[in-house]
Amino acid sequence: MKSKTILAIGLICILIACALCGYKVHKLSGEQQQTMTDYSIMNNISFGLLSISEWRDQVVTIVGQRIQTFKLTPEQRTELKKEVEQILNTLVSEAVKKINQPTKTLGGKIKKTAFKTFVDTADLHKQIPSFAQKIIDEVEKPSSMRKMRDVVQSELNQLGQDTYDSSVNEEKHLTDSLYGKYQVSDRNAFDKKTSSLLLSLRTQSYKYSYSMLATVVCLLILWVVFRKKVELQRTLFLYSVLVAFILLIVGVTTTMIELDARIQSLDFHLIGSDVSFKNQVLFFQSKSILDVVRILIVTSKIDMIIVGALVFCFSVIFPLSKLTSTLIYLYGGKNWASNKIVHFFAFKSGKWSMADVTVVAIMMAYIGFNGVLANQLADLNIKNSTFASIATNNTTLQPGYISFVSFVVFALFLSAILNKIPRRSVQNTKPI
Repeated sequence: MKSKTILAIGLICILIACALCGYKVHKLSGEQQQTMTDYSIMNNISFGLLSISEWRDQVVTIVGQRIQTFKLTPEQRTELKKEVEQILNTLVSEAVKKINQPTKTLGGKIKKTAFKTFVDTADLHKQIPSFAQKIIDEVEKPSSMRKMRDVVQSELNQLGQDTYDSSVNEEKHLTDSLYGKYQVSDRNAFDKKTSSLLLSLRTQSYKYSYSMLATVVCLLILWVVFRKKVELQRTLFLYSVLVAFILLIVGVTTTMIELDARIQSLDFHLIGSDVSFKNQVLFFQSKSILDVVRILIVTSKIDMIIVGALVFCFSVIFPLSKLTSTLIYLYGGKNWASNKIVHFFAFKSGKWSMADVTVVAIMMAYIGFNGVLANQLADLNIKNSTFASIATNNTTLQPGYISFVSFVVFALFLSAILNKIPRRSVQNTKPI
């Protein structure tokens, strides 16, 4: 009796530790999923690389810098002088042509005579290059350049205000909401804080996941130690099943796979200046088994509903029924132990639950998605003298998958153990 009490106390400690770790894994995984969702929304490509407003801000800034540092080069000065001379020659020719037009008025005839007497048209054309140079010199004066820069900058700013994304109000509302949620004031501070938070959440969630595995290992060690103690097997089996329940619940409610594809860096040159876009999220999804079931069912399509029901049945209902039936078989008396339904779920439902198939399917989906994303994103990796793009695939398996795999393996072990527990221990021994 003393050994049973000591074992029961130890098993209670293991069960509590597993439950606490499972709770922390579920809680931290939910926080990680929400934080990553917020991050992917804020850094979505539609709010960055594909945003008119984002391009407007960068182009206005670059062009504004060019305006403030603008100076005529010798080549530009020569070309501008030619243009001014051409304009002046045209103006003189048009003026002479207009004055020489036939007129019937006395005043008009006097003006024409005076112009022909005092103005030499050929000499006027010869003086045009000096007039053009004086205009260029006036344009290049610091005060004149400053006035022109101010005028051009004002027009550029107005053009920037008139150019905006149709979803700018929605984007601003969303941005302000997320900034307030994380208590930051700009994009850089948001990215820095969420990245740090995600790293901390991932580290903690994996730590608690491995702690759950440690409790399972402890139970397996106890089974090895007490494999010949028939009187302790029911007690040990009870707590093992309870731990399996925890593993299953955490496994189906916690995120199992995270699909994350993004353009990590996009850099190129635009009119002599660098343009850069960082962490542009192309695609992000993070789901648990129950999330997938819910999504399939709410589609209202009969084929999706059937698939969702099958996933729920084989991944949740059958495993729960199997664990419950093993407890009823051991502690429900002879009538319950011989019940066909209980006997089916306790000993024959393993091949129907297909939880192990689900594990393999998720693993294959992970490998497939990972391979497809990696292959597609590889085409976005471009680098030359003026353009550089780096695409990354951050698809990962999450703690929920670790918990579900642990349940599948542990459940198979318990099924084998149940077949080996002697019938007399089932009928005559009471658990603690």
